[in-house]
Amino acid sequence: MTLRWLSAGLGAGLGLVILALLILGVVTTSSAQQTPPQPHQASPQQQPAPKPANIDRNGVLMLIRSTLLALDQANKTGNYTVLRDLGAPGFQINTAARLAEIFAKQRGDKLDLSGVAVIDPQLSLLPQIEPNGLLHMAGFFPSVPSQVNFELLFAPVEGQWRVFGVSLSVGQSAPVAPAAPEAAPGKAVVSQKQASPPKPSVPSK
Repeated sequence: MTLRWLSAGLGAGLGLVILALLILGVVTTSSAQQTPPQPHQASPQQQPAPKPANIDRNGVLMLIRSTLLALDQANKTGNYTVLRDLGAPGFQINTAARLAEIFAKQRGDKLDLSGVAVIDPQLSLLPQIEPNGLLHMAGFFPSVPSQVNFELLFAPVEGQWRVFGVSLSVGQSAPVAPAAPEAAPGKAVVSQKQASPPKPSVPSK
């Protein structure tokens, strides 16, 4: 399932939906979506490809953790002002009240993101610079019983990367073992490893 975004002013090359968020497998979409006029589009062969971002692992961890922990604090307190202030100008067109509305389901489900402070993320999309200049990355935090999947966009603002789009989903982190079969009345459950048959006793001489 394609992750959708909470952001604004995204280029058509990313095909992202404005003011939308995938939370726990449910897509929440703003009733007023903007469709800016699109300039003449070049053919796919002429569009520049994303390029690897020149950022080290520590920088990546700081961006991911600071963003998700800010979201976690906002969800727990109901105050989204700090999260909004940390964003790029394109993110800040969302008021704190609007962010509270968008993240209402996460807040109601009491999703706890505090584990991202101590668990290392696994990246499924290494940091790359999109043709529109945005830093783009994706991955997940493995945990028990669920894992947090994320996809993030950052915009350069005064020499710093600031959050431009965030998308989260929560999924199962590992296969769950099937339940043990129930024993029929009067019968015991036998394990797959069969016990050896009893040996006849030998009378002592």
